[in-house]
Amino acid sequence: MVLGVEFDDPALAARVEAGVDRAELALAEAVRSPDDFLDEAAGHLLSAGGKRFRPMLVALGAELGDPERTEVTTAAVVVELTHLATLYHDDVMDEAPLRRGAPSANARWTNSLAILVGDFLFAQASDLVSTLGTEAVSIQARTFSRLVRGQIRETIGPKAQADALEHYLDVVADKTGSLIATSARLGAKMAGAAPEHERILTEFGERIGIAFQLSDDIIDIASESDDSGKTPGTDLREGVPTLPTLFAQRSTDPADAVLLERLSGPIADEAVVQEVLAELRRHPSMEQARAFVRAEAATARGLLDGLPPSSARSALEALCTTLTTRIV
Repeated sequence: MVLGVEFDDPALAARVEAGVDRAELALAEAVRSPDDFLDEAAGHLLSAGGKRFRPMLVALGAELGDPERTEVTTAAVVVELTHLATLYHDDVMDEAPLRRGAPSANARWTNSLAILVGDFLFAQASDLVSTLGTEAVSIQARTFSRLVRGQIRETIGPKAQADALEHYLDVVADKTGSLIATSARLGAKMAGAAPEHERILTEFGERIGIAFQLSDDIIDIASESDDSGKTPGTDLREGVPTLPTLFAQRSTDPADAVLLERLSGPIADEAVVQEVLAELRRHPSMEQARAFVRAEAATARGLLDGLPPSSARSALEALCTTLTTRIV
């Protein structure tokens, strides 16, 4: 298993792990600065670790062509730098005190400096992607646009009379799905894969990215421990809408009146948080949410039918299976 994905082919596992390792080294170089403060702040989240899920998808996408091309490593660094930059900005938006178990950049240095460091990382990603050609620059720019648009839409919230669930799914597609789609796409493109395979991997990346975010929504409620790295009920405490709570809010059952009132905003009372968690765990909305994620995973897996049989395709199919098992 590499980064949570099952690999039946040891040779593939070794290639992907080596590709992610190369990206890790290049990331460290990309955030380095002669300015002592910037060097420390830009490397802050990088040194805190992370799953490197996006570089892994770049490496798997590259298996449809030549995964040893140096451009593949550059693409992996570009998408991970972009992801890291969004984390600096997200923590400012959310006023988060921690990130990956360490003090967030905004808590350690101030919001203004955290924003500027995020901007620096975006700039570094833009500089690197310029070496990959004009089409890669365009892909990165459109992805960045979607990331920002998703954050704006999340901050503003749905329009009056708009469907809150539909709005939320659009936000997830922009904020999470877009960059994961670009990861798989750039991996294939930089490896010289066929255009049709690149298209399939782009669609697959978007679907699997959305599904992973939605599965995290379920785990935030269903998990009774913080083994996932996130304290259960975090979204309830912050009043953040998620897939299960949005399904619950569609209920017309009078027996759900108190629950719906509690879900209308942040919950400060820890005892109430635990009561709501217990109620949601047995509420029909949880199975609705699980069914939705299973359907997304099935759609993503179906897209892979258009790829030639290979160990890389099998690994991507295993990723879909992982989604369905982590939400049971």
